[in-house]
Amino acid sequence: MNGWDWNVAKELFPSLLKGFWVILEVTVLSSITCLLLGLVIAVVLRSAPKVVSAPLFAVVEFIRNTPLLVQLFFVWFGLAPLLGSTTPLVVGVIVLGIHYSTYTSEVYRAGIDAVPVGQWEAITALSLPKRYGWQHVILPQALRRVTPALGNYIISMFKEVPVLTAIGLAEMISNTQEYVATFNTGYLEGYTIAGLIFLAVSYPTAVAMRKLEKRLAKQ
Repeated sequence: MNGWDWNVAKELFPSLLKGFWVILEVTVLSSITCLLLGLVIAVVLRSAPKVVSAPLFAVVEFIRNTPLLVQLFFVWFGLAPLLGSTTPLVVGVIVLGIHYSTYTSEVYRAGIDAVPVGQWEAITALSLPKRYGWQHVILPQALRRVTPALGNYIISMFKEVPVLTAIGLAEMISNTQEYVATFNTGYLEGYTIAGLIFLAVSYPTAVAMRKLEKRLAKQ
């Protein structure tokens, strides 16, 4: 392996930056999916009849305890062809979103369980509609408690997007691999720059989440 070459780094940087925007797009779309779906799962498991919650719980446990890569291959090679034309980005967003929704649902559950019992009793005593109680009493208190933990899962998802290179998503790592395969150089420059870009985004976000967690703990 040759030493660092600034000319190679300059050639690689535009494609790495382009790959970074793909990673960011996947992260944003997957985050929206996992945050919304995770909340739905948590509420259903908490309030739905057992005939509904029990099968859902089994599915959540199955997804949570199987590797993301296995799920990705299953959808890409097994289900996607049955649905017609699709893209690695769409499959990646769906798989990442569903996979991480099983974790965010547990975070939501912990936040919901942390709401004082008196709040639930007040909803019942005042004969408030169940939907109103969830929307205006329970969830606002729960979400305030779990926001930092949800943020940490988003950071984890951001760092795991490169696994989608396995199904052909063109992002930073795959762009580096393509450059290396073409010119037989760029290992050091490509992976170093990609790592620094990940660090530049994830570390400040993680620090912000820790500060937010401490601030919320004081309230």
